[in-house]
Amino acid sequence: MQFNKPLRQGVLQKRYKRFLADIDFGDNETTTTHCPNTGAMTGCAEPGFTAWCSVSDNPKRKYSLTWELAQNNNGEMIVVNTQHANRMAGELLQTNLVPELSQWQELKPEQRYGKEKSRIDWWGVDQNNCECFIEVKSVTLADASQGYFPDAVSQRAHKHLNELMQVVADGHRAVQLYMVMHDGIEQVSPAAHIDSQYAELCKKAASVGVEFYAVKCRASTKEIKLERPVPVSL
Repeated sequence: MQFNKPLRQGVLQKRYKRFLADIDFGDNETTTTHCPNTGAMTGCAEPGFTAWCSVSDNPKRKYSLTWELAQNNNGEMIVVNTQHANRMAGELLQTNLVPELSQWQELKPEQRYGKEKSRIDWWGVDQNNCECFIEVKSVTLADASQGYFPDAVSQRAHKHLNELMQVVADGHRAVQLYMVMHDGIEQVSPAAHIDSQYAELCKKAASVGVEFYAVKCRASTKEIKLERPVPVSL
């Protein structure tokens, strides 16, 4: 995916109230921007990091700027806008980068499913005429080259894994797809040191047939590109 307009570059001052970030664009004042990331953003939102924002022309928006990318002190680019993970997953599903996630007869985003009427990120019918339910997670928490999910205890992530296990029990395919949105990450694991229950649920899900994949993306101030699959270690 490409950014439609040039991004504005600044220096992050602070991120707060989950949805807000103050950024200095070098104009002798701090500008409040929208932060489209509800996670802890550990290692992604340190004061002093370089930040890039998109600009909206919508006059109804309270904040015209949206924080899209961060660059840490190691020079690694991080996609902080979690909405892009689903978009990149959509691009991935149209390629053969991961053979198991290609050759769809039908493919749709944001479909309702299950007893709780949850919304799956992507739903498809594969070449074997089997329904497939794909849950997408954005991975930005890094310890050197090791990536982790989640970056905070997540009851929502627990719920999604339980629902994927039910999908398998109902005779369909279920996929947990990690989109790696941090340049430094080379492999992905459940963050057992943060959310031990999620890590145990991952092992349980894999044992009943839920499929786990991770794909690394590469970001620049002009675009975000698919790069390659990386290992998932449960």
